[in-house]
Amino acid sequence: MRQAVTTLSIQTHGQGLVEVTEPIARWLGGQGIATGLLTVFCRHTSASLVIQENADPDVRTDLERFFQRLVAEDPSLYDHTLEGPDDMPAHIRSALTTVQLSIPVVEGRMALGTWQGVYLFEHRRRPHGRQIVLHVLGE
Repeated sequence: MRQAVTTLSIQTHGQGLVEVTEPIARWLGGQGIATGLLTVFCRHTSASLVIQENADPDVRTDLERFFQRLVAEDPSLYDHTLEGPDDMPAHIRSALTTVQLSIPVVEGRMALGTWQGVYLFEHRRRPHGRQIVLHVLGE
């Protein structure tokens, strides 16, 4: 059994989904692990991770709009407002999604479906530098 770990730095452009499938796949391909489990972990509380369709960009647009409607950016609704009106909604959106994904590794690749991609979901309005930790365990 072998394992490897790295951290990816991702620059966001504000709220929205940033596809990170390719940098993850490149790193994984260089590890020489054919079968195992990949953990993808977001080190933030106002961004999250999702596996979602990567073929039709309308899916991402619809998801982003849905989360904006679901969790309002209205400071009158929250006690935590020191970091701006988008911060507490970003924490809630992150709690509704996830900060960790477990993806099987088969034949040295992520076992994603045909139309699936891995996304960092930025919940804050302004650009941020985000870190994603990758850990693979296998043989």
